[in-house]
Amino acid sequence: MSRIQMKNPVVEMDGDEMTRVIWALIKRDLLEPFVELKTEYYDLGLPHRDETGDAVTHEAAAAIKKYHVGVKCATITPNAQRVEEYNLREMWKSPNGTIRAALDGTVFRTPILTRAVSPVVKGWKKPITIARHAYGDVYRATEYRVPGPGRAELCFTGENGETFRKTVYDYECAGVLQAMFNKDNSIESFARSSFEYALDRGEDLWFSTKDTISKQYDQTFKLIFQRIFDEEYRQRFAEKGIEYFYTLIDDAVARVIRSKGGFIWACKNYDGDVMSDMVSAAFGSLAMMTSVLVSPEGNFEYEAAHGTVTRHWYRYQQGERTSTNPVATVFAWSGALRKRGELDGTPELCAFAHRLEKATLDTIESGVMTKDLALLSEIPVKKTADTEEFISAIAEKL
Repeated sequence: MSRIQMKNPVVEMDGDEMTRVIWALIKRDLLEPFVELKTEYYDLGLPHRDETGDAVTHEAAAAIKKYHVGVKCATITPNAQRVEEYNLREMWKSPNGTIRAALDGTVFRTPILTRAVSPVVKGWKKPITIARHAYGDVYRATEYRVPGPGRAELCFTGENGETFRKTVYDYECAGVLQAMFNKDNSIESFARSSFEYALDRGEDLWFSTKDTISKQYDQTFKLIFQRIFDEEYRQRFAEKGIEYFYTLIDDAVARVIRSKGGFIWACKNYDGDVMSDMVSAAFGSLAMMTSVLVSPEGNFEYEAAHGTVTRHWYRYQQGERTSTNPVATVFAWSGALRKRGELDGTPELCAFAHRLEKATLDTIESGVMTKDLALLSEIPVKKTADTEEFISAIAEKL
């Protein structure tokens, strides 16, 4: 059988632990027999990141800017225990965070739907994508444990001297204090990435904050989104037949629960963190959720939304055959290949990506699935397969 040819490479970023094993199986059984894979390979496994002083992560990010499409395996963000386990030189930063910062991108997480698992919210018929502004807010806040009575002040000193000072609170006892920040240029990138992704998907875009309470911080997000939409995207949305609207986040939550799905919900950093977990759990499983990082310039990086499945990795090292769900990683590859095909004008590559996804879902819906899905399944389970058996079943359908 002649294999599908690729014009340009996808940036391939290998990872860690059980997902690294799954990565190799997917390439061997589901991709290489059908596609003449052309990739620029970077090993982001923790040992190699340590060897290179994490330079390999920055090189991979630069390659995504060059080739515009990347696909990434799950990787370890080391803590103190991992530093000891892997004998690391230092506690390296999150590769996802490094790549996200380099691309100035927004993370979009979307559940993968199958008839075998019904959403907890029975009215949801289509996926709900969470767009998370992964910068600033509470994740980069400055905090202080107030030891006792005293005055907390917020001050800003401009280039020409102090321009703002205001009392936050006069403490009469011990307490806690936090200051967080964001930047207009980061919010603008978040807005443009969200609008571009909505156009790419042909889906409505919702955006929510709490500007009635946060009259400067949250309102800045609202105003920037509206300005960019009015100046750059209103006509394009109308031509595509999709809608953008803003609402308060409490109203958005109520609307989401009552909706049928099929839209993109843009959220600030913390809101997106929380809501993406809520959506993934309500749709069934984090192992059935894709993640794509999109930059305002049109660079795309695809990966699974879950981690390296450490518990299964330890069992695998002891010789066990684990039933680890590979679906989100399969869909990361299919997403990257589809986007590569779209950018390069190779419809046969796009068609293969569609067939790969259909074969994966058809395998599940035929009753062959990994253990996590078997526990949730609403259709008869013919076989609870281990990882290799499940991937082989998909390959048979392909």
